[in-house]
Amino acid sequence: MNLTNSLLIKLRPNFITTPFLLHSNFFSTNRSMLHKITNLNHALNLFDEMSQRRPLPSVVLFNQLLTSVTKMKHFSTSLHLFNQMCSLGVPLDKYSISIAIKCCCQLYRTNDGFALLGCCFRRAIAPNVFIFNALLDGLVLEDRILEAEMLFKKLIKQKLCEPNVVTYSTMIKGLCKFGNNVTALALLRLMEQKNCQPSIVTYSTIIDSLSKDKLIDDAFKLFKEMVFEKGILPNVVTYTSLIRGLCNIGRWDEASKLLKEMEDENISPNVKTFTALVDAFCKEGKVEEAEAVINIMVERGKCGKVDIARVLFQGLIDKGLQPNVRTYNVMISGFCREGQLGEAKLLFLKMEESGCPPDDVTYRVLLQGHLKNRHYDDVEMLLQEMDDRGYSLDASTLSLFIDHIAAGLLDRSMLKLLSKLVPKELLDDPRLCDWE
Repeated sequence: MNLTNSLLIKLRPNFITTPFLLHSNFFSTNRSMLHKITNLNHALNLFDEMSQRRPLPSVVLFNQLLTSVTKMKHFSTSLHLFNQMCSLGVPLDKYSISIAIKCCCQLYRTNDGFALLGCCFRRAIAPNVFIFNALLDGLVLEDRILEAEMLFKKLIKQKLCEPNVVTYSTMIKGLCKFGNNVTALALLRLMEQKNCQPSIVTYSTIIDSLSKDKLIDDAFKLFKEMVFEKGILPNVVTYTSLIRGLCNIGRWDEASKLLKEMEDENISPNVKTFTALVDAFCKEGKVEEAEAVINIMVERGKCGKVDIARVLFQGLIDKGLQPNVRTYNVMISGFCREGQLGEAKLLFLKMEESGCPPDDVTYRVLLQGHLKNRHYDDVEMLLQEMDDRGYSLDASTLSLFIDHIAAGLLDRSMLKLLSKLVPKELLDDPRLCDWE
């Protein structure tokens, strides 16, 4: 257990509110207990309460508590609580030990997991498939692939348990991790012989490995088998693997076609999809294509914010590629839309430094962002710069200014400066002709 969790256990508050302690139905149902666990400190307080009850709550409730802490990925704390259960004399079962073994393996302590397996045998507890799956996953995480293969074969030969889809998928993940696609495919066929249906995870793992090894035609063959023969629908992970594979071998048209197919199937590309496209385009020096991907990402509002797009955008610059003015404008527009005017201003200032001066669209986007966010400090300066550069306002930006002046949010003295930036065709527009 790490120092942080150790201190948390020792130093956490030793009180629980009275309603929490005295609620007569607190342990009435397993579900109610699970719903009461909202964070780690809450779980630790609950464990203390359970530990002080006499008789002790059933091992089922302790297991549910351990499961909740494990789902929060506090593996070290979960192991500490497991040790406390042992000290209290809680009668452990295969589920308690299964949770503890999983935590050991996720902490790269698979040897400790095997030691706990010995506890199963000493206590005459028959290990289940979940225990062996956890151990197998631990070996794969630690890159002990030969030991994983030996364990897998032992399970089958000695009939220690009936491997399920997770067992096979974990073993396939390990094989693919080391590029052993042939054996992974053989294992997929063994699953079918054993009447164990592969999942989307099983197929996607092999498809991803084949794509990374530039065996894209084999990947597509497996993809078609999955969809048309097995009836398993692809997900964003499957599509992203194939798109990355196509980009890596320069088959851009097919990658674009697959991206469109994703959207036709109502599967939204995620950050990894866009990152794969941008990275591939950058490697080929295709800056315009990379910019187009970033533009799409910002305009569609992927991930709710433009933070990921900013990372990809900076990646272009780090790779020595110069974004064009449209990409700067899209990024600035995204920042303004998210209310991040400081970020928008920094990017605006960087344009001139990078040898990509702002155009009239840049100024309009910034002005609209300032007005919509009611941030007026730089408005007059931006208008003056537009006048100095010979730029003009468009109808939507001018209309926004008129609305803000009419509402008393901007001083009417700004009208004189605005009049310099209004093109003749807008002065003749009947909708705006009385704006002065």
